[in-house]
Amino acid sequence: MIGYISDNLLIPILDFFYGLVPSYGLAIVALTLVIRVALYPLSAGSIRSARRMRIAQPVMQKRQADIKARYASNPQKQQEELGKVMKEFGSPLAGCLPLLVQMPILFALFATLRGSPFADVPYTLNMKVLPADQIAAVEPKPFNSASHSIFISETDHVPVIASLPRGTKIGVGDSASVNVHTKDGRAFSDVLTQIENPGKFSPAWSVTKGDDIVTVTEDGTITAIAPGDATVEAKIPGIAARSGFLFIKALGQVGFYADGAVNWDIAILVGGFGLTLFLSQLLSGMGMPANPQQATANKITPVMITGMFLFFPLPAGVLLYMVIANIFQALQTFILTKEALPENLQKILDQQASQQTVTATATAGGSSDSRLPFEPKGGK
Repeated sequence: MIGYISDNLLIPILDFFYGLVPSYGLAIVALTLVIRVALYPLSAGSIRSARRMRIAQPVMQKRQADIKARYASNPQKQQEELGKVMKEFGSPLAGCLPLLVQMPILFALFATLRGSPFADVPYTLNMKVLPADQIAAVEPKPFNSASHSIFISETDHVPVIASLPRGTKIGVGDSASVNVHTKDGRAFSDVLTQIENPGKFSPAWSVTKGDDIVTVTEDGTITAIAPGDATVEAKIPGIAARSGFLFIKALGQVGFYADGAVNWDIAILVGGFGLTLFLSQLLSGMGMPANPQQATANKITPVMITGMFLFFPLPAGVLLYMVIANIFQALQTFILTKEALPENLQKILDQQASQQTVTATATAGGSSDSRLPFEPKGGK
């Protein structure tokens, strides 16, 4: 499903924007904004639900506990009363449904930006080599990799698959040729003959695990030399993987630290992601009663996630998307915090705010005691 959405929705949108402005960086920005605008109603539903549950949850929990205690011996009445509470405030799970609906599109967008044309596309084959006397008893099962749309020019792309007709299990001394072809069965090498300099898109073959188990030639022929498990990879270059945008050196560049040097463009993108995530969380609490635990989580979470992405292997193009998406999310959150709440929730919010004001005043009044912390009560 994710591949279908990518091939039939996201890549055509990408082609359209690249046709308007021949910049893959701007195409990523435009594609991100189009998808976020299209998903606005679903995202808004999740944000509204989270905001309302944050207000209603303390009251709901108290009411539910009272109902369970009052009707402990009458399960039917208990369920009826609990249902009334849910009807009044809504279900805490209501915000999850819009999120689940939009997830396939967001995963497809993520997959699109991690593949061609923005990054080199790997085809991974996990091989199992068996002794010659055992392979005869193995029934061949054809293997087909996932399909990836490979760009062979700025606007031309084809869905490409890597196949092993007899499967990934071979015997010692045997060889197997990997067929790299389009969905309609054309050899990828035949497709490349139609473009200039076809060699730059030819798959680069390598053994990434078990080089003492198998070997692989430049044309994708795998030869088994010893029993064991091995991994063979074919990597097809992405046409825009080394294209820059603004301060980004290459959209396909991966890693904060590589080859003994710091990639400052990646560091800036990761830092921008952390700041925009913090801003979005800060805005989500606007107009809400103070919650020390939530405030602490809002500070710690962006730091933890940002630290993780410093070393998580994401291409610069994906990080660019994440920053733009976070900025959009922050703006959407700011707009939705200005919406009027339902009357029952506004009443609860006002009560919570007044209670916190009273508590703060009482605390401030109590702090006027002039005794030092170590002095006993009852006079000096």
